[in-house]
Amino acid sequence: MSFMLDDVGLTHGNSFVALSHIHLSATQGESIALIGPSGAGKTSLLNTLGTSHLPTAGRMQVLGHAASAQSSASALKGLRSRIGTVHQSAPIPLRQRVVTAVLAGKLGQWPLWKALASLAYPQDLPGARDALARVQLEDKLFARCDQLSGGQRQRVGIARVLYQQAELILADEPVSALDPALSQATVQLLVQEAAARNATLVASLHAVDLALGHFARIVGIRDGHVAFDLPAAQVTDTLLQALYANADGSAVALPTLHNLPAAASMEPGAATAIQVIACR
Repeated sequence: MSFMLDDVGLTHGNSFVALSHIHLSATQGESIALIGPSGAGKTSLLNTLGTSHLPTAGRMQVLGHAASAQSSASALKGLRSRIGTVHQSAPIPLRQRVVTAVLAGKLGQWPLWKALASLAYPQDLPGARDALARVQLEDKLFARCDQLSGGQRQRVGIARVLYQQAELILADEPVSALDPALSQATVQLLVQEAAARNATLVASLHAVDLALGHFARIVGIRDGHVAFDLPAAQVTDTLLQALYANADGSAVALPTLHNLPAAASMEPGAATAIQVIACR
């Protein structure tokens, strides 16, 4: 079992209920897409799985360990070193070199001396270069992150998770700054990477067609609840319309790769597809 959430709830300090009565589990090696309208709770669910938020109700196990407010700091630190997170806006210091940002993927796995040494002198140049090559950024190895476009920084964040070789990959809108061609190739890369290493992948995606085209299991989230959890082939237009409907029940156009607002500000020159090479 990769993770198990049993009646999990998450209520923030301001009494806002982000998640309620979540029942969700995955076997090791599954790939799952989370879909749903903005504000539905997809990011909150990923943050809970990644233990940056801990459940305020129910029980959660991640990678064979219970994770709760009662868990020790050392236990949570060890667990987080096995989880890789791709953020919508990669939390990368802008003055940092790309190579350092990629190698940061393994800081939680390295002894303190090696982690500190890597900040001054990168410890694994071949490994960083290989990860960047898989997202077509090998020529940016020694560039500063503030010299990159938003889409390139997003791909650096993906390269960092590829380098980390995490057992659980959590991707929160990992292609929001990429054009449709790069979005397709990048999601394919993540799915194939997870499959090659028997890692579990949970990705939150705005584009419904992207989720249905690359993931065998689709979980719909609305108002902090699981609306459905089905094989992709069983996700019907009726279910999708109900998931994305306005509060008054009126229908909306389903978000796809070609009608998302981000498409207007895609990464310049991003029409070339990423070469998909799964890590063996």
